[in-house]
Amino acid sequence: MNEIIDDFTDYILHVKNYSSHTADAYVMDIHDFLSFYVRWANCEILPDDLSKMDTICFRAWLADRARRNMAHKSTARALSSLRAFYRFIGKKYNIQNDAIGLISSPRVPRKLSKAIDATRVADMKSALGVIDKLHPWVAARDWALVMVLFGCGLRISEALSLKLSDVKNAPTNLRIMGKGQKERIVPVLAAVNDAIQKYIDECPYMGDATKPLFRSVRGLPMSARMAEKVVENLRTYLQLPDYLTPHALRHTFATALLAGGADLRSLQELLGHASLSTTQLYTRVNMAEINDIYAHAHPFAQTTPDNK
Repeated sequence: MNEIIDDFTDYILHVKNYSSHTADAYVMDIHDFLSFYVRWANCEILPDDLSKMDTICFRAWLADRARRNMAHKSTARALSSLRAFYRFIGKKYNIQNDAIGLISSPRVPRKLSKAIDATRVADMKSALGVIDKLHPWVAARDWALVMVLFGCGLRISEALSLKLSDVKNAPTNLRIMGKGQKERIVPVLAAVNDAIQKYIDECPYMGDATKPLFRSVRGLPMSARMAEKVVENLRTYLQLPDYLTPHALRHTFATALLAGGADLRSLQELLGHASLSTTQLYTRVNMAEINDIYAHAHPFAQTTPDNK
């Protein structure tokens, strides 16, 4: 069984070009199901057993995840991982199972994207000067990171994958490799370049242009957890909402562009969304604001039948 899972991992990494994080999540989901089956059936699992599993088995697994308080979104992803695994073994090993296709995914409510008022981003620069006052170059680094997330709308993994060679000549555009190895071009504002160049000038670890742009205080590549901590400190210092995360800065970028008149297709390209439906969530955010303004400002908004 391990050999089959290894083959599947190699397939999604090198044929489907999924990221290592996505591959890890898929494999974790498959192991979760197989571990459940061993407990549920009280027997060891063999490759031939994969074709014999029925809807009762799959639904029992979903019920088990519900008892473990697994989120609907997590379970929907796990079921998607298992379907992908079955498609793979069906083609490569001729292990067929139609029952998996009869299982419906849990309904996942689509949440509105969380964003802060874009004007609050400007407050972060002076705040970082206070938070990192003992290490001015760290303050410059953290402001450059904020500007890349908010100014270019990058995911945190995309920002941390930038190399010095990508930005040291103040480019007007960045070539970003996003989810699923999908490449896109992102414009770079002058203010973003200014923040990056100031950080480069002050950072004591800049040398090899092929190394990551964002460095820790020890000169190592900055981790996602370090970036989250930067935003957590800003959130505390400026008393910003609890939902402010590095990803919320990307949402703020998107909602600001949409409010400024950007069309959905252009926004989809800038964000690197595979589906337009994902980008349309930002429309719901903007419409909520518009509806609120309408309800309070339109002269007919408070009209009742008795007034007609």
